[in-house]
Amino acid sequence: MKAKLATLFTLIVLVVLNVGIWSYVNNPLQLPSWNSTMMGVTYNGTRRDFNPELKNYPTREQVQEDLALLSDKVHSIRTYTSLEGMEVVPEIAAQNNMHLAMGAWIDLFDDTTTEQDRLKIEEKNRRDIESLISLSNQYPKTIVRTLVGNESLLRARSKLAGPIADQITEQFKGQLSEQDIKDKIETEVKVKVAEKASQLIDYIREVKKRTWKPVSTSETWDIWEANPALVEEVDYIGVHILPYWENVPVDKAPGAEGYAAVDYVFKRFYELQQKYPNKPIVITETGWPSDGPPQKSASASLVNEAKFLRAFLNRATAENVIYYVIEAFDQPWKIELEGTAGAYWGLFNADRQPKFPMEGEVVANPMWRNFATGAALLSVILMSAFLFTRKSLKLPGKLLFGIVANLAASVLFWSASIAAAQYQTSFSVVFWSILLMMQAMAILVLLTESLELAEVLWHRKGRRTFTPLTPSADFKYPKVSIHLPIHNEPPEMVRKTLNALAKVDYPNFEVLVMDNNTKDPEVWRPVSEDCDRLGPKFRFFHLDNWPGFKAGAINYALENTAEDAEIIAVIDSDYILNPDWLKAMVPYFDQENVGFVQSPQDYRDAHQGTFKDMCYWEYAGFFNIGMVQRNEYNAIIQHGTMTMVRKSAFEKVGAWGEWCICEDSELGLRLYEAGYDSVYCKESFGRGLMPDTFSGYMTQRFRWVYGAMQIIKKHWRHFLPNKKSLLTPAQRYYFVAGWLPWFSDALALLFTGASLVLTTLLVLNPLHSELPINAFLLPTIGLFVFKVGRGLWLYKARVACSILQAMGAALAGLSLTHTVARGTLQGLFTSGKPFMRTPKYEAQGPLIAGLLVIWQEILLLTLLIAGIVAMRMEPQFDNTSGRLWVAVLAVQAVPYLATFLTILISVAPNYLPGKKLAAEELDVDE
Repeated sequence: MKAKLATLFTLIVLVVLNVGIWSYVNNPLQLPSWNSTMMGVTYNGTRRDFNPELKNYPTREQVQEDLALLSDKVHSIRTYTSLEGMEVVPEIAAQNNMHLAMGAWIDLFDDTTTEQDRLKIEEKNRRDIESLISLSNQYPKTIVRTLVGNESLLRARSKLAGPIADQITEQFKGQLSEQDIKDKIETEVKVKVAEKASQLIDYIREVKKRTWKPVSTSETWDIWEANPALVEEVDYIGVHILPYWENVPVDKAPGAEGYAAVDYVFKRFYELQQKYPNKPIVITETGWPSDGPPQKSASASLVNEAKFLRAFLNRATAENVIYYVIEAFDQPWKIELEGTAGAYWGLFNADRQPKFPMEGEVVANPMWRNFATGAALLSVILMSAFLFTRKSLKLPGKLLFGIVANLAASVLFWSASIAAAQYQTSFSVVFWSILLMMQAMAILVLLTESLELAEVLWHRKGRRTFTPLTPSADFKYPKVSIHLPIHNEPPEMVRKTLNALAKVDYPNFEVLVMDNNTKDPEVWRPVSEDCDRLGPKFRFFHLDNWPGFKAGAINYALENTAEDAEIIAVIDSDYILNPDWLKAMVPYFDQENVGFVQSPQDYRDAHQGTFKDMCYWEYAGFFNIGMVQRNEYNAIIQHGTMTMVRKSAFEKVGAWGEWCICEDSELGLRLYEAGYDSVYCKESFGRGLMPDTFSGYMTQRFRWVYGAMQIIKKHWRHFLPNKKSLLTPAQRYYFVAGWLPWFSDALALLFTGASLVLTTLLVLNPLHSELPINAFLLPTIGLFVFKVGRGLWLYKARVACSILQAMGAALAGLSLTHTVARGTLQGLFTSGKPFMRTPKYEAQGPLIAGLLVIWQEILLLTLLIAGIVAMRMEPQFDNTSGRLWVAVLAVQAVPYLATFLTILISVAPNYLPGKKLAAEELDVDE
């Protein structure tokens, strides 16, 4: 009862802290208020569902609704066109006592424009100009100024800059310095833009001639600065000053008062005023987006939009500046033109709801309470599901898991809150769904691994700790049939195994050696002769063209096992047994429900070099951490060596599965499904040989992963809650939790591929390609750091090795990440992969051969490094999100770098001075 109360108290405290953090992050900000009527805003009446291709422009009724909403908030509005539903704006503005800056959209053509396209451009321009002139003359009291074109020259400059730069660079490369080429490009672009200005000037002159209102055009401050001839033609300067697009942050440096972005607007305004003192200036666009990618240190957010607008409005009023804030309503359709930020410049969202108040406090996420509640509920569910069922878990372990559960739930709902605040299309809904599913998978891995960490470090004394037994004097030793399958194995290695078997201290056993499908008699006959030499306990069978691989061979042994045998033991052909294995472990079968007894895999060749030392400790981690913990819940993985199975159990569950290349693990699962228990003793009773090459190491791991996927496809129904399966909830959990990291590696491979595609798009087309939000980048980096730290912590707690050996094990494990990913994906989507034998006494090949083995990893590593370099060279991504993305690419590169380093370590002895001994010469008896 006390333990449950302590758990409940822990749960409540953590949830309260979680909600408290949400509240702190969304603490209302006190900003300068604006409580007057704005001078002007830009207006585009399109709605959330607007599609330029469908041309579903705003209706009269919609414009009436919009202007009625704006009438008590602004004195004037500005339009960008006099067509596309905006023809009714002057009439409705007059009804609402609003002034109007009416615009016409003007496109310019150049030398590359075809005659047909030129005629279309001129026809569209003409219609807009005629509508502007007509409306200006029809509503002289409402329309106070006109604007012929919107960033027409800026768009022309953007179109001209690329071809001009390419042409001049190619022409003068090697003749002029880089700076001279840059200056020449800038000069030529200015000349060409000035030429295009003549088209715009013709329209301006016409409107001035045919109307009585002041006429100008809208351009960015730098276009006006570079084109005094254009200034001469207009009645006033209509300038756009948008600090967000110029990488200027809203706030000044910490400690400084004021707002950098607002200061920047007025700095540019007064510079233009100083250059053209006799020309009135109107700020026809300024503002800040509430969402979008960062532009270096300029960050788009709801709070920053509120900061900028409140500060700007107060200062503009104080300094008598005429302005139009961009814009009245969010425009989701602009995402296609300007990227995400293009949709979020409105004072109101696309549904005509205010995005933030102009007076009083501003909250970063107005809906934060809903998402905080969701995060709290999810964390309660997660903690309740695990903490109340872990009676042996101490309080620090419960705290650790509880903290991770709350953090995971908050990250998931943080991401969901960002998605909910954005305008979604069919594509973006699918995109967000995939991202959230991947994040959920990463969170599942994080939760399972944090629970394992908590249980290993803070677990009360084990209830299922098994140690070697000493049989009583009157113990009746059941007969054990030891099965030794071999295929094309070095006879001198098998001889060591047989000699060790002959020394087993057990009164009642037999040894069946099955050689399946070894073609060369010089390989299998010496083994047959050794069996003859060792006496009648040893029987040898040579099987030609035998199906089923290893499983087929040991099934044959089952059929030929002595009738009085009660226990079946299986070892691999390279294992040298301790004499007391059977005596120490067979007595556990006195418990009628024990189906199989497992001893750990162990190895005798770690001394053969750094590569094998790394592999040795990587294997040791699983058998000293994962298997020990799973044993507490009767949920271990059966392995095909150092295992014993009750013979009668085969009659109940069937023989070894010849369809599965991990027949051992599959049989163990069937035994659990039939209700049998297992025993795992972590003491080593036999030692084999590790793969001699990295290729062998990869092949072995691929087989394990592929076989696991076969098992999942065959047995998945048993992991669902149902009454037919005898699997306990803990067994279901530990099997699924054990496979989750492999699925995570497969998803990571897909994510890496997507990251490379996105990085390419970012570099080639930065305007229309955006970085993932930080809500996905930060957890990716954090999960990697957690996994590395967790692994080292677990090794320190459970594995008797040095920190360097633990780091070597981590490097070896990371080096197999791509292999695991391939095995997972191929295992899920293919079937019938043949059994892959791990070669013994394999000669280490040259470096080039090793590099060819890992060509996929090298390719991905090269592409990721190239992506990192390209991102660092792109000024636009010199911001927090850009640096986080580079960090994500670096994290993704780590496993491939680990593979490259491991292959170098494995072949290094070939290139070091001294005599090179073959693996068989290095092998030792134990």
